[in-house]
Amino acid sequence: MLTIRKRDASGTTAKEADHQPRVVVGEDGGVLGCAFSGTWTTRTVALVDAEMRKIEQRSGFQTLALDLSHIEKMDTAGAWVIDRLVSAFEKQGVKITMQGQSEVASILLGAVGDAVRREPDSGIVGPPNIIIRGLEAVGRRVYEMRDDFLAAMNILGATIRGAQMKLGRGHAVNPAAIFNQMDRMGVGAIPVVVLMSAIVGAIVAQQGAYQLSYFGADIFVVDLVGVLILRELGVLMTAIMIAGRSGSAITAEIGSMKMREEVDALKVIGLNPIGVLVFPRLVALVIALPCLTIIANFAALGGGIAAAWLYSDIAPAAFIDRLRVAIDLSTIFAGLIKAPFMAMIIGTIASVEGMKVGGSAESLGQHVTASVVKSIFVVIILDGLFAMFYAAIEF
Repeated sequence: MLTIRKRDASGTTAKEADHQPRVVVGEDGGVLGCAFSGTWTTRTVALVDAEMRKIEQRSGFQTLALDLSHIEKMDTAGAWVIDRLVSAFEKQGVKITMQGQSEVASILLGAVGDAVRREPDSGIVGPPNIIIRGLEAVGRRVYEMRDDFLAAMNILGATIRGAQMKLGRGHAVNPAAIFNQMDRMGVGAIPVVVLMSAIVGAIVAQQGAYQLSYFGADIFVVDLVGVLILRELGVLMTAIMIAGRSGSAITAEIGSMKMREEVDALKVIGLNPIGVLVFPRLVALVIALPCLTIIANFAALGGGIAAAWLYSDIAPAAFIDRLRVAIDLSTIFAGLIKAPFMAMIIGTIASVEGMKVGGSAESLGQHVTASVVKSIFVVIILDGLFAMFYAAIEF
C-alpha cells in the first residue's frame, strides 16, 4: 500500500478541516492509491463529488488500492460515492483492493453495492405478455383466498374463545348488543325481504304457468313454486339480500372503527375486539336469517298464489290443497338447514373485510365492495354444494 501524507485544506480552521471529507491520490508502478478521511455523509459528500468523478476518468493502471482507515463517519451517501468509484474501475477490468474499513463501512458498502448491481443494465424491461400476467393474477387470487380463509378461521376461533359467555356490562358479551343487532339485521330487513320474495314468487309462478299451459298442466305450477321456493330460492334470495344489506353494514362499521383506531382502543382497555364487535353480529345473523327465510317463504308463496290466481285461474284454496301434496317436511327443512351456514359465511366474510380496512376512505369502499361480492359468491357456491349433497343422500 502506498504511503500518502495528508494535506490540510486551505481556508479553514483545523477543527473544521478534520471533519471535511478528503481524498488523497497517488500513483506508483501501475497502482493507483486513494486514501479517504473525514466525515462522508449526506451533508459533506458533495465537497468531494467533483474530485471523485475526476478520479473515475483516470486510466493506465492495473490496481486500485483504497484506504478507508481514516474515515470517521459514513452513511449511505458516502458509501454510494465510493462504490461508484469502485464500479467504474471494475468495468475497466482494474483489480480493486480495500483496507482499513470499519464494520459499519463494510455493511454500508455491501448493501449499496448489492442495490446498485441489482439494477438491470439493458434499460427498461417491458411488461410480461398477457399469459404471464394472467397466470400472475390467478396466483395472487389464490394466495388472497388462502389469507382470507386463515383470517376467517381466526375470526371464528377468536369469537368462540373470546366471547366467554358472560352476561352483563363490562364483559365480552352484552345481551343488549345481540338484541340490538337482531333488531337491525332481522326486523329491519323484513320489508325488503317480503317485497323481493313476493315479486320473485309471482314471477316464478307466472313463467311456470306460461310454459306449462302448452301441455295443459297448469296445476303443476304449484309443485314448481312450492319446491323451488322452499328448497332453493327462498333461502338463497334472503341470504343475498342480507349479504348486500347487513354484510356491507358490518364491514363499514368495523372498518370505520378500525380507521379511527377504536379497535386498538378496545385492546388497550383489555377487551377482545372479536368478542365485542363480531360475536354479537354473528349470533344475530345466525338467529335472524332462518327467521327471515321463513318469512320469505311465506311471502314468495303468497306471490305465487296471487300470480297463479290471476294468470291461470287457480283459486287459492286449490293452490293450497295441491301444495299439501307437492311438498313435505323434508322440502321445508332442506332450505332452512342452509340458513345458519349462510349466516356464518356472511358474518365472517364481512368481519374479515372490516378488519382489513386501512386508514383511508378508499380502502373502506374497496373492502365493503369486496365483502358483498365475496359473500354472494360463497353463498351461491354453498347452495350448490348443498344441492349436490342432498342429491347424493336422496334428501
